[in-house]
Amino acid sequence: MAPRSSDPTGLHRVLDDATVLPQAAQRLDTTRTLWPDEVRVRVETLNLDAASYRQLERKHGGGGEAIRAEVLDIVASRGKMQNPETGSGGMLVGVVEEVGPESPLGLAVGDRIATLVSLTLTPLVIEDGLARWDGRGEQVPCDGYAVLFGRSIAAVIPDDLPAALSLSVMDVCGAPALTARVVAGYEAPIVAVIGGGGKSGSLSLAAAWQAGAARTIGVVPHEREAALLREAGLADEVVVADARDPIALRDAVTAAGGPADITVVCVDVPGCEGGAILATADRGTVIFFSMATSFSAAALGAEGVAADVTMLVGNGYVPGHAAYAMELLRTHDGVRRLFEGRLEALA
Repeated sequence: MAPRSSDPTGLHRVLDDATVLPQAAQRLDTTRTLWPDEVRVRVETLNLDAASYRQLERKHGGGGEAIRAEVLDIVASRGKMQNPETGSGGMLVGVVEEVGPESPLGLAVGDRIATLVSLTLTPLVIEDGLARWDGRGEQVPCDGYAVLFGRSIAAVIPDDLPAALSLSVMDVCGAPALTARVVAGYEAPIVAVIGGGGKSGSLSLAAAWQAGAARTIGVVPHEREAALLREAGLADEVVVADARDPIALRDAVTAAGGPADITVVCVDVPGCEGGAILATADRGTVIFFSMATSFSAAALGAEGVAADVTMLVGNGYVPGHAAYAMELLRTHDGVRRLFEGRLEALA
């Protein structure tokens, strides 16, 4: 039974019989009418998280129509976008169309925003059948509406950057902020970023350097991505290794100046836990910033090799994370080139 009054976590929108938070719910109430502390957003674009989209792409052999149909089915059946296989969703861009009188988010009607909370807990209705999306990319043109709760997070999109670029950055803005915080707690650490050529990885490399890393190592899966990362100038060393091969990853990081004091995992494929642990020095820290991570595999793997490392789950939120990530984009030309290159490839 739903509560009679709204809850800032969105508990009042949960339709399950059990009392669970919206992220864990099987279905959410998507009624347009707002509770006093809610905000309704007219959706322009969904940004599916990388792990979720890659899983759908593999499942359907890259077939765009099948991918689109499954996304529509998930949202229609659950009232939110939450991939049942990966458990992850993404985020959205839209325009605020109504603000409840008790909303604490500081948003106004007409604000163009990006949500900084997951689609896995955001009530969502798609009204155009995703007719403008061919299913062949993570950014999804969409007409519909979404509801934000009292404890949701959203950021107004800056006027000085293209909306698609801002969305790409805000989708992963928790990674560089947490990386910077952890690096600042060490004295000139060696930092390895697994998946350093990707969105969260490139921002994390820039954040590590800015926060005082003595050496940065970017790990990528193939030479083409290595060349792009070297050209961007974001890492002292760039190495090619399969992150799913624990020995190859350990040896590559060690040869590049490791083991790392801090290892940041930003890849969107499963099976990278063991290599990240082996690539990290005793008393070091591993930050898992991928929804493809098996946290049981990480915990048991560290125990199994007697690794004395601290393991952190990047939860996507650090105070001020959106503004920090946008500033990294503005001040690091290499980061911006990588992001713009990814967008051009998807165009």
